[in-house]
Amino acid sequence: MSTLTWIILIIIVLLIAIYITIYNGLQKAKVYTDESWSQIDVQLKRRNDLIPNLVETTKGYAKHEKDTLEKVVQLRNQLTNTPSSDRKGTLKISNQISDALKSIFALSENYPDLKANQTFLKLQEELTNTENKIAYSRQLYNSSAAMYDKKLLTFPSNIVAKIHGFKKVDYLETPETEKEAPKVKF
Repeated sequence: MSTLTWIILIIIVLLIAIYITIYNGLQKAKVYTDESWSQIDVQLKRRNDLIPNLVETTKGYAKHEKDTLEKVVQLRNQLTNTPSSDRKGTLKISNQISDALKSIFALSENYPDLKANQTFLKLQEELTNTENKIAYSRQLYNSSAAMYDKKLLTFPSNIVAKIHGFKKVDYLETPETEKEAPKVKF
């Protein structure tokens, strides 16, 4: 074999190695994005498991707040029945649950006995921690999506991505109600 043949073989092997490395990097970024979505799903399930206990604890103290409690249960059931592939629907309902839970926590201000109930306080703390974990998981997902999408847009991985049909993923957006500045009254 001539020197030119060896050089061509080495270049071909290097190009194949680079191609494989880029492809594997895209696959890893996609898997990481899917895994970070899974973390959101896990936290939503955890919250869904806590909601019935919170509702039952609150029912005894706030009987005439039945509408608020029923809304939380209805949203929880709706979320449970939402297909896992419907990420936008899941997040929309999840945001509604977060708002409804805020209403339940606000009820404790009107019911001193409820506010002093240890079960309620423990559930409130667990749900607050879970809400924080959901927020962190959303941030992780957006970071993962950004890393993945960046690979889809930058050279040379954009070429490999196009060949294999990799698709861009959407970021999770903050609901409009949470973007509004809170109104403070003294």
